[in-house]
Amino acid sequence: MLVDFTSRENSAVRHLLAESASDIILKTDRGGFVLHASPAIERWGLPLPNTLIGSHIEHLAHSSFAAAVRAEHEATIAGVGAEAGRGWLEFLALTADGAGRWFEIRMERLVDDGGAAYGAVCLMHSIEERRRYEERLFAAAMTDPLTGLTNRPAFIQMLDHLIAQRVGGCLAIFDIDHFKQINMQYGQAVGDEVLVVFADLLRTLMRGEDIISRIGGQSLGVLLPAASLAQAEAICRRIVATLSEARRAGGAQSRAITASAGLAEIAGSLDATIKRAETALFLAKAKGRNRVEVDRPSGPGAGQPTLPRG
Repeated sequence: MLVDFTSRENSAVRHLLAESASDIILKTDRGGFVLHASPAIERWGLPLPNTLIGSHIEHLAHSSFAAAVRAEHEATIAGVGAEAGRGWLEFLALTADGAGRWFEIRMERLVDDGGAAYGAVCLMHSIEERRRYEERLFAAAMTDPLTGLTNRPAFIQMLDHLIAQRVGGCLAIFDIDHFKQINMQYGQAVGDEVLVVFADLLRTLMRGEDIISRIGGQSLGVLLPAASLAQAEAICRRIVATLSEARRAGGAQSRAITASAGLAEIAGSLDATIKRAETALFLAKAKGRNRVEVDRPSGPGAGQPTLPRG
């Protein structure tokens, strides 16, 4: 039952409810402070109405979304976009136990007989199920199903982000040596197993903040945010050495598996960064494999062609 609303305000509430049967209804004053919260708010584990009254509506949101909720309320009171009807704003709400739950909120301003805005009525709708579904779709689109690592499109997006934000760091590209021969001699199942073992090795030896992706058939790309070239080189050399010392048991008949790596600083454009790492990888392959080559600002190797995979 709607309480604490005038007949004019009930009309605004009905307008919102016409588009959704969702549950939580709030009423605020002009400044954004909550005057009324429907009892349904308790169902979602949000602050109880009696503790919410008098708080600003932005306090319902996680701190990273509070400014957006406040801005939406201010725009609603100002009548910005009122003719077309303002849309839904998605935000993470803080539950009473300190956790979070995803909602979308839509606001409609309340005006007096003179047309002046004195508050807003807000409708909140839980979108937890939709967000979980979207997250599953995103994970499927951005994950390599064999290794569980992020895939090449995700890798490109993350590298582009590091460049745009000027985080710095390094990019390493690892190739399993003679991978096509492994597949031909022992079968694709063994080749897949080698890839999974190598991916697990990288997870174990890389830093927690590093990002590992499968970017090609036998190629794994690693982003090392904020790492110096010396730090990244030491990590890559340890990985190559650890792999070469281990021997595959079982299907590969204890064959030694090795990898080559090319390392470059994350600098300049995305394409230039990738090309420098690929050039270093080309040199590692050309010099006999099972080694790390580093693209140094004044070192040799510029302009080398990209090594064909295999």
